[in-house]
Amino acid sequence: MRIAVTGSIATDHLMTFPARFADQIMPDKLDKIALSFLVDSLVVRRGGVAANIAFGLGSLGLRPLLVGTAGRDFGEYRAWLERHGVDTSGVRESKRHHTARYMATTDLDMNQIASFYPGAMTEDRQIDLSELAGEVELVVIGASDPDAMLAFTKQCAQSQIPFAADTSWQLARLDGEQVRSLITGADYLFCNEYEAALTERKTGWTAADLNDRVGVRVTTLGARGARIDRAGYPPVHVPGVPGVTPKEPTGAGDAFRAGFLAAVSWGLSLERAAQLGNVVAVHALETTGTQEYELHPEPLAARFAAAYGDEAAADIARCYI
Repeated sequence: MRIAVTGSIATDHLMTFPARFADQIMPDKLDKIALSFLVDSLVVRRGGVAANIAFGLGSLGLRPLLVGTAGRDFGEYRAWLERHGVDTSGVRESKRHHTARYMATTDLDMNQIASFYPGAMTEDRQIDLSELAGEVELVVIGASDPDAMLAFTKQCAQSQIPFAADTSWQLARLDGEQVRSLITGADYLFCNEYEAALTERKTGWTAADLNDRVGVRVTTLGARGARIDRAGYPPVHVPGVPGVTPKEPTGAGDAFRAGFLAAVSWGLSLERAAQLGNVVAVHALETTGTQEYELHPEPLAARFAAAYGDEAAADIARCYI
């Protein structure tokens, strides 16, 4: 399966606050909140929703097409992605803006407070995905410029290109009508648990309504794994991977999507897809930086077997060699 991935391409500035956000927040003063967190570490890494997913797919042996806009500072990043199996021919370089910036602070409980500067990403709306008709079997519409996301969804529908909806961090910016437009007709809808609840609230649709409007609804549940919902089928809960030592949560959801979609492209079951998503997500979770983890067939198969059994691991090993 040839997969195109749209969404943000960014540089991540990741900071660690050696305490708990909850201890600093006064519920009766939320309307006057003014906080500054003195962090004790800062790392700068490559990131962005689309680039992270594409990196994971490339690391699993696929050749995804990354589609988006970066700045004139993208040269080294482009070379990195190409070395990890990503086709970057779909990335345009802005003549006006720098590559987007993501700035996140994580506390001791793995909670995050973050800001995002779009930069070159604002030019994504100039891209026309209809040119990919017949060239790809699936387009991931990840978090990007909201106008671009809406345009990409419309282009996929008009050109009959299957797509996966992944609103993620842009969900807070979108109104109900926009969310409904972005997910209706999607072959896959990816959310975490909080985003799933917010999607229901913003659209006014129940979980059953959502199931009727998308092909497969995938909800990540953190350490508890993932749930798969489809209209007419009972929910499938896939437990998480045991024995995880988390370092930094940024990018774990993107890694899950890469693992899930790789398994789908190999023709494996949705259960296997969620299992592989969980295992790849753990690799990102145990590493600081969204593209610093490494995947190798034998260690991955061993961890897969420990989490989900030898038969499940054998299914993955037949595809990822």
